[in-house]
Parts: sequence; C-alpha cells; structure tokens
Amino acid sequence: METIRMGRTGLQVTRLCLGAMTFGREATEAESIVMLDRYRAAGGNFIDTADIYTSWAPGLKGGEAETVIGDWMRTRGNRRTIVLATKVRGRMWPGPNGEGLSRAHIVQACEDSLRRLGTDVIDLYQTHWPDDGTPIDETLRALDDLIHAGKVRYIGCSNIKGWQLVEALLVAREAGLAPYVTIQPHWSLAHRAEFEDDAYAVVRKYGLGVIPYSPLAAGFLTGKYREGQALPDSRRAGRVKRYLNPQGFALIAQLEALGLALGKTISQMALGWLLSMPNTTAPIVGANTPAQLAESLGAAGLRLTSDEMAALEAVTRAPTADPD
Repeated sequence: METIRMGRTGLQVTRLCLGAMTFGREATEAESIVMLDRYRAAGGNFIDTADIYTSWAPGLKGGEAETVIGDWMRTRGNRRTIVLATKVRGRMWPGPNGEGLSRAHIVQACEDSLRRLGTDVIDLYQTHWPDDGTPIDETLRALDDLIHAGKVRYIGCSNIKGWQLVEALLVAREAGLAPYVTIQPHWSLAHRAEFEDDAYAVVRKYGLGVIPYSPLAAGFLTGKYREGQALPDSRRAGRVKRYLNPQGFALIAQLEALGLALGKTISQMALGWLLSMPNTTAPIVGANTPAQLAESLGAAGLRLTSDEMAALEAVTRAPTADPD
C-alpha cells in the first residue's frame, strides 16, 4: 500500500486508514484482531480510534477499542511500525471534568489512552469535536505540553467548522504552539457540502491533511441500498435515509458504471474519489467483518481520471472549494 506525508508533516502514513469504531461492538475482539492482522498484511500502518469507542453501546463504557489495539500491538510486537491516532473530548468518567477540552480533561484522558494502548506516545492526538466551554488557547497549550513531554507527536482536529479551525491555527501561530496538522471531517461523495462549503478552503490554504470518516456514507456507497427496496431494520439503515433520493440513486448508478470499466466495486470507486481529491491523506475504512475490510482495501492505489471525476461531479453537484 502506498504512503503519503500526513499533511505538512514528515510522517508517512498509508493511504487507507483502519478505523476501530466497530471494535468490541459490531466486531468481537477476535474479529477485530483478524482485521488488524489483515490490514497490516496488506501493508497498512495507520490506525484511528478514540477513547469513547464505544461508550454508547450497552454494557460498554468506552476505551474498549483502544484496549483491543493495545493488546494486539503488544502480542504482535509491532508498535514501532504503526502510526497510531486517537481522540479526546467525550465523557470518560463522572463529574464536570469527565469530558471536554480543558487542560484537566486532556491531560488525564491522554494518560488513560496511553495506558489502554500500551504505549508511551500517541502519534496523532485529535480533538474529537470542539468544546465551546473551554478557550481554544487552553486546549492548544495543553496539547502542546503533551508534545513537549513526549507523549504526543502531532495534533489534529475533527468535526470542526472553518472559522473554528482558522481561530485555532492563528492562536497557535501567535503563541508559538504546535498547530493542528490534520482534520477528520464527515466527508464522502454522498455527503459533500458540510465540509466542502466550509472548512475545506481553510484546509487547502494551510495544508492540513484530511482523514475523512464515514467515506461510504454509513454503507450507502456500497450499493446495498437500492431504489424501491425496503430498508433493513437496523440502526445503520436509519442513517442512510437522507441519501435515499433520486440524486443518491443516480450517484450509485454512476459509480457502478464507472467501476465496471475498471473492475472496481461501487465502494472502491467512492473511496477512489476521496483518494483523488486535494489534501486527502487517508479515508478511514471501518468494517464489521474481514470481508468488508478486504473490499475497502481493494481501493488502494486507485486514482480517478479527470473525466471520471467530472462524471461524479455532475451527479453530486457540490461546489468545489477554492482556497484562493
């Protein structure tokens, strides 16, 4: 699997990132280990998780995914070959400081993540979403201190608006603090406007690396949802209802037609579009099973031509962000 520099850093990561949100929930620990092994065997080195994965599932309290990854790295002895990303912000313990981006929460949450991951340093530590109750300079100073302490190498952000990203970058520059080097937005061919009409121009201006999550639009861009078919009774199916419209089905048809010519599936073409967009570092590919992961890994190395990109632009009709 090819690698790319993560944003403007010198760190090399593979162009498909393995997401761990399903670990310990939809995927058992044993299934998660199989997927980690197969991802690594395919040449992947970039793994993304979060401390809260998966606190919302019955019987779980958060930290389960980090624990699975930590146990896997320990048994395989491969920590040095892995680029490890996790996130901070969500509620992890009771009380007013059990969540947020205050110094108190960040420092303790980092220590907890390091312990669960079984490592002494996190390669990419990301703010999971903004915290309006904490000044951005407090957040950035806490993160900068973790870098200087050798506990974090780089910092990134997720679910952040363009104006918030500009503020964070300018505060870091003025105070001489480490800046965000990546952003993790909700971005796919079926979900373009939220990112492209807002933060994308800032990202391109300042050279951040983009690590899109939900690149297959909660499974819609696999092609398993077809016009006229009833939705299955599942939580994930409810999340795709917004895409079940004429434009969405036209997109699926176009992806299928383009993919047939290349011997690629609908989901592989959707990932290939992201891989062909400026500033994309690595889409996050999550999976419930090894078979789902194998299909996503089939997009490795795929780049779409200008004609293919134009065909997909015509059916999605999202404006292209201009960094100038």
